[in-house]
Formats: sequence, C-alpha cells, structure tokens
Amino acid sequence: MRTMWKGSLSFGLVTIPVRLYPATDEKSVSFNQLRRSDHSRIGYQRVAKADGEEVAYDEIVKGYEYEPDRYVVFEPGELDALKPASSRTIEILQFVPLDQIDPIYFQRSYYLAPEVVGAKAYALLSRAMRDKSSVAICKITLRDKEHLATLRLRGDVFVLETMYWPDEIRELSLSDVDIDEVPELRPQEVAMAEALIENLTEDFDPTAYTDTYRLQVLEAVQAKVAGQEITVVDDAGEPAGVVDLMEALRQSVEASRNRPADDAGTEEDTTKVKKPRSRKKAS
Repeated sequence: MRTMWKGSLSFGLVTIPVRLYPATDEKSVSFNQLRRSDHSRIGYQRVAKADGEEVAYDEIVKGYEYEPDRYVVFEPGELDALKPASSRTIEILQFVPLDQIDPIYFQRSYYLAPEVVGAKAYALLSRAMRDKSSVAICKITLRDKEHLATLRLRGDVFVLETMYWPDEIRELSLSDVDIDEVPELRPQEVAMAEALIENLTEDFDPTAYTDTYRLQVLEAVQAKVAGQEITVVDDAGEPAGVVDLMEALRQSVEASRNRPADDAGTEEDTTKVKKPRSRKKAS
C-alpha cells in the first residue's frame, strides 16, 4: 500500500514512528470530455484573464485576494516558513469519549501504522485506549493544511480521521428555510413513528448496500462496447401527493411488521440493479 505521509505520533514524552495510508478508495465513475466529431480529448490551458495569454507554470505565484482585484503575493519559501510544527508530528492533545464528537466534523479517514521500531509503543497506546474506550484528539498537517483529527482503533490498527474546524461547519435552523413554527405533534403520531423506528432497527451491515448508479453506468458502458443501444427507462413515476400523516405512519408500521425475516437489509434485497434495456443496432 502506498505511503502518503511519514512522521511520528507524539504521546506525552513517547514518540512513535508511523506511516499514514489511505483508508478509502472512492469508486465513482469518471468521464473524459471529448469533441463530438472525432472523440478527441479536450485539454485545458492556463491563461491570464487580463489578455488571454498562456502562462508558463514557473511564472505562476500564489496570491490572496484581500479586496476585490487586490492581492498580496506569497513566494513558496514564505509559505513554507509559516507551516505549523505539526507538519511531521501528530501531537495527541487530549482523550475524549467518541460519542461526544458530532459526526458532522469528520472529513476523511486514513490508516496509521507503526514503523517496526515503534510497534511496542503503538501496541501499548492502542491497548490503553481500548481499555479506556477513548479516542484521541490530535493535530496533523497534510497538503499544506493543518487539520484537527481523531485517532481511534479499528481492529488492531489506528484510524486517523481528519476533521473540519468549528468555523468550517455551517449552521442551519428551520427558521433559515422559512419554517418558523412546527405544527403540534399528536401523541399517537409520535407513538407510530417510534414503532416504525423500532420495527426497522437492526444491526448495521455495510456490505448490504451497493452503489446502484455506478453499477448501472458500468453495465451501460459494457453494453455500448458490445454494440448495443441503451434505452432509458423512467421508473420514477409520478410524485406522491400530500397524504394523511397518521394513515401513512399506520401503513408503514404495518408493512414493517409484515416484512419477511430474510428481507430486512439483506444483500440480496438491497443490491438489486435494474438493468437497462438494450437492443442490437440495426445493421
């Protein structure tokens, strides 16, 4: 696995040499932009907006716009001097219970593995954190940006999750979307909603879910490679109108009670992909 960062984990006076590895692999389908006439790929050039002239890479500098169309310019050496001390050290700041952290702060996950010489100290820290059911709050610098992060265990390996800073989280209330007052909830409605939640509650199995859009795109790609024409089928149907809330809850609870035992979140049920219709091109 490719190492993307190498440094040390600082725990009090203990320093553990570690390496950082990507923990996820996004599977979204990517496309290239082509000229329709000959499928030639589209390229982009760096041009100055003032005169449209192409700009060589070594002529580009970084500027911060402090007023409209007014910039302060930084040279690479000036920015390097401003990098925080945590650029090669992950400093543990404190330990907290995981349930105290709002998941909205989590950004991206990485595996943090020890160098051979740091294996014992790494195991000691992981054992102590597991016994205390704690996660660590720390700082790390990646790609010239300092991140707040959490450090927790997944099996016998640490997972480091970078976090958004508090001023990067947008606040939203119902009044921001013109809802100043919520209609009073009836006890029967609350009871029905709670019953529905209880009937649909089960252990989380991530393997039961699949990116159906990506699978359908890839199936369509294979069909086109095989010379088939793809027919788009609209299964969305008509949008549902306003329904009686209590009646909708009652029907939902009844349906959840009558679900077959093997129909609750199984892979077979949740990964069905509606294959696009295809037909051979007319010769």
